[in-house]
Amino acid sequence: MTNPLRKLSAAELAEAGLTGWHLTGEALTATFKTREFFTGLELVNRIGASAEEANHHPDLTLTYPEVRVRLLSHDVGGITSRDIDLARTISGHAADLGVAATE
Repeated sequence: MTNPLRKLSAAELAEAGLTGWHLTGEALTATFKTREFFTGLELVNRIGASAEEANHHPDLTLTYPEVRVRLLSHDVGGITSRDIDLARTISGHAADLGVAATE
């Protein structure tokens, strides 16, 4: 999974072992039950900072009481290693805030 411009296969996505992330169409999605709006806002802020650092930007939806994340490499039309890396980072932010992705 080293070429960030290569679309990953279903097998490679499964091998990534991302807990709580799902393939939805051509995108990788997860919903994080934050229980509180403030926690959701903090998660969105952390995701935003990481996305800027990676120069790879997810679609985010913040509502009470959850944050929905959609990752897709638009330039490739599918999921790449950039999405896997950012998904792992996002899951780490959520864990730090005591939030888990719904299965």
